Amino acid sequence: MKVRTLLGATVGAVAGAAIGNRLLTARAGPLENPLPGVEHSYRWRGMNVQYTVAGEPDAPDLLLVHSVHAGASSQEFASVMEELAESYRVVAVDLPGFGRSDRPPLVYSSGLYAEFLRDFSRDVTDEPIVIASSLSGSFAVEASDNAEFEQLVLICPLADTGEQRPWVRTLLRTPVVGTALFNLLASSPAIRYFYERDGYYNASRIDQEEIEYAWRSAHQPGAKYAPASFASGMLDPDFDLATELASLEIPVTLVWGRDAELVPLRDGRELAEAANLELVVIDYATQLPHGEHPETFLEYVEAELPRADS
Repeated sequence: MKVRTLLGATVGAVAGAAIGNRLLTARAGPLENPLPGVEHSYRWRGMNVQYTVAGEPDAPDLLLVHSVHAGASSQEFASVMEELAESYRVVAVDLPGFGRSDRPPLVYSSGLYAEFLRDFSRDVTDEPIVIASSLSGSFAVEASDNAEFEQLVLICPLADTGEQRPWVRTLLRTPVVGTALFNLLASSPAIRYFYERDGYYNASRIDQEEIEYAWRSAHQPGAKYAPASFASGMLDPDFDLATELASLEIPVTLVWGRDAELVPLRDGRELAEAANLELVVIDYATQLPHGEHPETFLEYVEAELPRADS
């Protein structure tokens, strides 16, 4: 009798989780484009990858690559895109597995994202300046070997998120239980906690619409697959970032929030010293200085970029 009761409770819990997962996806609804400009679709390896273009067609190309987390998307650059488009042809992409792009159940890896950036930049841009955030900075560095980038601007780049735990990826990819666990990790309180802890120095600067968009992004069909690789450490590239940066033959500027904790400023100073790079430090900021202090970010970064006033 006890076994029958336990089995019944288990079946009921699983069924309840499945219904809850479907309700959350339905509540999220489709994502609108959060950026000014014209949206396009790029076909890559059977996926539709969405990107937005703003600015004059003959202006220098500037490619924006968002960071990686459960609710990540090109919305990260909403506060700076319009002003950048006054000097550049700005291309902001939703990486495969994120935002408005397709999210197939692939085994996502740093190599896949590096290959995507190589192909995308070749087909959609012309020798772009690349601004990449957090872990995507490493993807851009890895892609640089075979891509024609003009310059890199890396915002708090990292290449090591901790110990690799492939079992976490396997668990999160399971149909019902994994989806339920991911929905807990990607709940509105969890996303807000991430922004308050690692994204912004001053929590009052966090826009509720940004939290809402990140939550909706994290509840699109297939949203768990790419973050599952991230949460398990399986998106970390297999190289030393300082060594790779030192070997690049293009200009690289590092941008850091002075109060960043996930990737502390001392890491930025060590990278800058090891690779002889320019380091821009923005006060009262953590991982998202471009979101929290867009005017300061634009002022400092555009001073480092070629042809900014052309």
